[in-house]
Amino acid sequence: MWPMRTVAYLHLPAEGPLSALSLPAFKAILVADCPVSESWRERAAEWLVRGGCLYFITWGEACEAWHDAVDVANSHDFEGQTIPDDKFVMTTWHENEPLKEAMWFAAHNADHPTVALVATLIIHVASDERRDELLGIYYAAAAD
Repeated sequence: MWPMRTVAYLHLPAEGPLSALSLPAFKAILVADCPVSESWRERAAEWLVRGGCLYFITWGEACEAWHDAVDVANSHDFEGQTIPDDKFVMTTWHENEPLKEAMWFAAHNADHPTVALVATLIIHVASDERRDELLGIYYAAAAD
């Protein structure tokens, strides 16, 4: 199990394979630096929800479409039924905001109403990884 307040970075090349993801309850900040196909976005959304994501913050390319894809993925397992509180994925998109503001929101306001989130995963969909830069932006926003 991850210790409390763990922050990790994961680079995902657009349209690339999605490795196994099974984490304790976590929040994901998706930084989309490039376009992806609708089918890959849907697979990635299912992967996130099934992997333990309970709060999803999205910023960048097609961020509203990412938000919607996670909402749909969350509802798939509960067709026609109310999603239990402890399985409900909170989602926000941050279009037309600086990345630092989305990161600040994630650090200070993104809490699940019924489940303690033990980790934050910054998922970077891009051709090139920017681990140090994105972690630096997150930590600076968290310190504000």
